[in-house]
Amino acid sequence: MSKEQGIYVFCCIKATGSKSFGSIPFEGEEREVYTIHYKDAAMVAANVPMKIYHPVKENLMMHQDVISRVMEQEEAVVPVSFGNVFNSEEDLIALTKSLYPQLEKLFPQIEGKIEVGLKVIGRKEWLSENINQNEAVRNKKQVVQSKSEAAGYFDRIQLGEMAKDFFQSIQNKIRSEIHEELIPLTEAWHLNDPIGEKMLLNAAYLIDKGQEAAFDEKVNQLHDQWKDRVDFKYTGPWPAYNFINIKLKVEEKESS
Repeated sequence: MSKEQGIYVFCCIKATGSKSFGSIPFEGEEREVYTIHYKDAAMVAANVPMKIYHPVKENLMMHQDVISRVMEQEEAVVPVSFGNVFNSEEDLIALTKSLYPQLEKLFPQIEGKIEVGLKVIGRKEWLSENINQNEAVRNKKQVVQSKSEAAGYFDRIQLGEMAKDFFQSIQNKIRSEIHEELIPLTEAWHLNDPIGEKMLLNAAYLIDKGQEAAFDEKVNQLHDQWKDRVDFKYTGPWPAYNFINIKLKVEEKESS
């Protein structure tokens, strides 16, 4: 008995005519990636077994590989989050119709643009050297070390606050001397919360494809200036994940 088929969605593009993006291995079978249309909004999709797909590495990579393939051919790509499966093409067309007013405004904003990401991570030795050069921190460390755990309780809290303030000052310096140097080459930017104790910058930039080479060159220049103190993690190009608020939601079927 064959499983019920659904429609898995990868992204949305601006297109009026039917398009094919080849085939992909999906659940052990090659499945065609094609478009489903409402006006000039086209959902890039594939026919798949109707079920819940878990975000394991293989599935996530497959999803991103398809979006990357589409980006190589299309100028305006609206990414769709992993795991959206619809009951039928009619259901997907109905959803696209409801989203169309947003998509119509969004396509011109992202056409010909890509997102790149830059994470700046402080090197442990450099961070330690800097904080140990702070006289107030050094003095407070000596106080903490000279007292018992109970007696030094409030001193340890104060030391933690001083370390936090120091780290914030380093983050501000990175924003001023790296992030703000990149802003003139962007269409828009977004600062995400840092991840982990050593991350000093977690930024996403929306850039025109025509500016990609100049932006890359600027990132390389900044890396050369800072390479002894921090590590750069520069990623992309991606679709405009950080600059798009549209979320596709599959309506839950009522249990029969």
